[in-house]
Amino acid sequence: MTDEHTPQRMIGTLHHLELWVPDFARAARSWGWLLAELGYAQDQTWANAVSWKHPQNDAYLVLEQSPDMHAIPHDRHRPGLNHLAFHAGDRAMVDRLTTESGAHGWTLLFADRHPHAGGPDHYAAYLADEDGFEVELVATS
Repeated sequence: MTDEHTPQRMIGTLHHLELWVPDFARAARSWGWLLAELGYAQDQTWANAVSWKHPQNDAYLVLEQSPDMHAIPHDRHRPGLNHLAFHAGDRAMVDRLTTESGAHGWTLLFADRHPHAGGPDHYAAYLADEDGFEVELVATS
């Protein structure tokens, strides 16, 4: 079903992604650093939540510590979200973000295969935050 107010080029594109996190302050520190490094700007804030928007598209990402969240922690190995992948610029940018990520609460995954954990022709860093959410930072050149 199409909406007369939605441009045809937008149909099917991601509108937003909302991550429910167990510790908002901790998530805001680690995700805030990463999203800012990737060009996102903080858009809206409210009690225990913040949204980040990238200037080149309409999609946005929300971090929220919801009172409706169940006590079970996120596990990327269970059904549901495994990871988010972001274009992260060239290889030098991926390397810089990987080096700096530890100071912002991220841990490098698959260190023994980094930066080719996705295959010999795929240059990326796989990082996990303190709550187990994984991101993949993909070199675009």
